[in-house]
Amino acid sequence: MKEVDYMKNKKILKLSLFIAISIFIIFFLSFSYTKYKIKNAIKIVKLKYEEVEVYKKITLKNLIKEINGELISNHYIDTTKLGKQKIKFEYITTENIKVPYEVEINIVDKTPPIISQLDNVTITVGEDDNISESLFCGDNYDNNPKCFIEGNYDVNNVGVYPLTFVGIDSSNNKSTHKFTLSVKEKSKNKNESNNIKPILYEDIIKKYKTNKTKIGIDISHWQGNIDFLQLKKEGVEFAYIRVGRGDGIGNDYVIDSKFKQNIEGFNKVGIPIGVYFYSYANSKKDAKKEAEWVLKQIKNYQVDLEIVFDWENWNLYQDFNLSFYNLTEVSNTFVKVIEKAGYKGMLYSSKNYLETVWYPVKYPIWLAHYTDKTNYQGKYKLWQLCNNGKIKGIEENLVDINIMYE
Repeated sequence: MKEVDYMKNKKILKLSLFIAISIFIIFFLSFSYTKYKIKNAIKIVKLKYEEVEVYKKITLKNLIKEINGELISNHYIDTTKLGKQKIKFEYITTENIKVPYEVEINIVDKTPPIISQLDNVTITVGEDDNISESLFCGDNYDNNPKCFIEGNYDVNNVGVYPLTFVGIDSSNNKSTHKFTLSVKEKSKNKNESNNIKPILYEDIIKKYKTNKTKIGIDISHWQGNIDFLQLKKEGVEFAYIRVGRGDGIGNDYVIDSKFKQNIEGFNKVGIPIGVYFYSYANSKKDAKKEAEWVLKQIKNYQVDLEIVFDWENWNLYQDFNLSFYNLTEVSNTFVKVIEKAGYKGMLYSSKNYLETVWYPVKYPIWLAHYTDKTNYQGKYKLWQLCNNGKIKGIEENLVDINIMYE
């Protein structure tokens, strides 16, 4: 009986071994045949571009001009770093063979720096710093493009000096603009001032109020003590309050001296509010800290509208060591922290910088453009149309007036 079992087990073992070897041979032959097919498959891939501009939004499908088959998947190409880049992908050929493929592209920067296009810059004798504050220079990719003035001038002597402003990035893209520097004597008229004619809030309502718009204001400590109930009577439908600001690059944050008074006042009379923070961030780390600070300041109040990232340090731009792309990433970081906490985020900027500096963002825009009718072509939720508004309830200063679109 034991011998019969032994023989039976031996036969089973031999059969199992035969099956295993057969499976291995079949697998090996199949694998070898697949490799042979892939190796000898006809592969035709031609690119539309061998060079791609840095930060260009382009997918694998957009990159390919001709292919003898169908891509298995499509994805965006990483174009955030200059230099040659290998892109690996798979596709099914017209012979129904799945093949791997690799192409190489070169990420390049052919965009010159953005520089001020002012035709005239005027300073008084001795005000050397005012020249750099009047001239803006920045780049899409470089954190520190070379920016300088060509020509001779003397800030200590009255005169008119023809000069050229120059910006050069690391890819040797160059921007130039000729301008005139006028150095004038200091004014002896102590009463000289700019008389700004105020725009009445009631006139803005008459002109811009519809069933699809709301009219409101934005304020800070500059507006002094406010009569909130009077503002409601005047038709203020919303307000954005400055919660605070940075105190220079890398320094602490300063709460607006009227923030508590303002937010409590608007909450009390039932006017919906948002808040904005005047940022000095020059890194994503700083932006995250700013957003967290703002969230702490507003946690005990009703905030129905957006929390706004307000970055306006254009006259000091080179001090921040930020490319336009990295500045947008700073803004994105601030808003991500805000939205993660359950609030809505927004970016505030002027028409000029929205068109020339900021990369597209996925959150609402607050447009600053002081005109009767803006020609800004991008999307925006808020339009700050003036900074010389006048309304009963704010007596100490003029105020910014805004239109909200629904």
